[in-house]
Order: sequence, then C-alpha cells, then structure tokens
Amino acid sequence: MKRLGSVVAALGLGLAGLTACGDESDTPASGPAASEASSATKLATAEVGDLGKVVVDGNGRTVYVFDKDTSGKSNCEGDCLAKWPVVPAGEGTPQLEGIAASLVGTVTRSDGSKQLSIDGLPIYLFASDTKSGEAKGQAVGGVWWVVGPDGKKITKQPSSDSGNGYGY
Repeated sequence: MKRLGSVVAALGLGLAGLTACGDESDTPASGPAASEASSATKLATAEVGDLGKVVVDGNGRTVYVFDKDTSGKSNCEGDCLAKWPVVPAGEGTPQLEGIAASLVGTVTRSDGSKQLSIDGLPIYLFASDTKSGEAKGQAVGGVWWVVGPDGKKITKQPSSDSGNGYGY
C-alpha cells in the first residue's frame, strides 16, 4: 500500500511539473513584446582587426556600405545581392548598442522590402564573411567599406594578413 501511495505521489508531482511548463503566458519573455524583440534587427559595435571599432549585426558579422548607393537608395540589385546580402530592417525598433539611434534608419528597396541604413546609406553583409570578426569585404572593388559607430565609412585598406582574398 505504501508503494502505491509513492507511485500516486510521484505521478501527481509529474503532472504538476508538466502543467507548470505548459503555460508561460505570464512570463516576461513571452507575448507581443518578446516576439517583437526577437524579430527586431540588432546592431552593435566590435573591434575588427586593424580597422578598429566597426558596426556589426546581431551575430557579430561586419556591416558595409556601398559607394554606388546614394542616401536613401540602394543600387545593389540582382547578382550583387548574392555577394552582398542586405541587413533587413526586421520588425519593430532595431536594438542598438554603441550606435546612436539618430543614425539608424531604413530605406525602401525596389522590391518594397525595408533595409537598415546608417547615416542614410543602406547597409549590407559580405557573403564571404562567415564568422564574427571578419572583414573580408573591406575595400573590395574600391567601393565597399566597413562603417564606424559614427556612421562614417572607414576607408582604411586592410592589412595584407586580413585575408580579404582580393589583394585590395
């Protein structure tokens, strides 16, 4: 009989644990605010090689500006986007760390999608930067540049050991 009582007690605790895990609607990490925060784009700053402090995305990947863009308009289309994917605006207000909110905005692309911009210029990632801390896109073609926290492009040429693979 004692054994049956122990089994019933264990089952009761197990059910109570499952019930507690099943409804998280009252926790602060759920609901509309959490889903908005998780879909908002993140920008921060990080030291990247000999380029100094630059803007990076939420995964630590370096972001770039394109000299052929104009303030408020992207000119990277088609094949360009395969090598230089946009930093999408996402939903909600971007989460920023180390960058003034007054510098960050959006541009509307020709397909109607929204892309983040810094100081009016659309920002991109470089497909060959596969991990945080890389800046292989710096100075590619003499038209792609990392961005400083002040919103200005950094035109410093990469050192020969930075590994951009393009000899720039």
